[in-house]
Amino acid sequence: MIASLGMYDPRWLRGANDALWQAIAARLGGLGKVPVCLTRDRPLDEIWTAPDLLLAQTCGYPLMTRLDATVVATPIYDAPGCEGGWHRSALIVRHDDRAQSLTDLSGRCAAINARDSNTGMNLLRGMVAPAARNRRFFGDVIETGAHTRSLFAVLAGTADCAAIDAVTLALLRDRYSGIDRRIRVLGWTAATPGLPLITAAHQSASVIAALRTALAEIIHDPALTRVRAALRLTGMAVIDRSVYAVVPAIEQQAIAAGYPQLA
Repeated sequence: MIASLGMYDPRWLRGANDALWQAIAARLGGLGKVPVCLTRDRPLDEIWTAPDLLLAQTCGYPLMTRLDATVVATPIYDAPGCEGGWHRSALIVRHDDRAQSLTDLSGRCAAINARDSNTGMNLLRGMVAPAARNRRFFGDVIETGAHTRSLFAVLAGTADCAAIDAVTLALLRDRYSGIDRRIRVLGWTAATPGLPLITAAHQSASVIAALRTALAEIIHDPALTRVRAALRLTGMAVIDRSVYAVVPAIEQQAIAAGYPQLA
């Protein structure tokens, strides 16, 4: 079996994620061949669709559009823009940018991490759709491959704005103390359930129960206080997969408004 915590796993947090996984794995001894280490050498799509997937974190958009997986739990984070198991994205611009509202960004360049990202693309599309009025809104949209790269594209002037996942933004603020002097949050998107932890669709009820028990226990383990703080992790919510239907609903609302593609 394989495991991944690859959604919030920059190099400076890999030690924390490794410690978190070791604590989870230690509580899953009865499941047999529990992964000793997190998988980091395979594309996320390959991990999410692996038949031997034990646990991985994914995005709500691929979950609802192409993945056949079981939602185990949704992590709760202490970050602006997060509330319980739900989160938003921050629409950011450079601190000295002249834009004061979303409409001021018309004709300018937006950075997105990926076309299949809920926080980087789908929520931004939903935010822009009413203002687009059945036409192209941005002058250009560039795809960076990661929220961090999108933020730095804005800082570098390669892009004018980006929708940055609330947890990623908080973690970057922790890492780079000067970020708030260089960016400004212009607004927040709608809220959707956070990035879920999933397992392969065929996993038994007993495996899912064991995973949920382990996840609940590591939230209250005093030995992991610093690890959780570094990851801004404060809890686990069990959110039914059906609740994630709000993600494609935002897409459908944008399509109905005549804005099917972020552009």
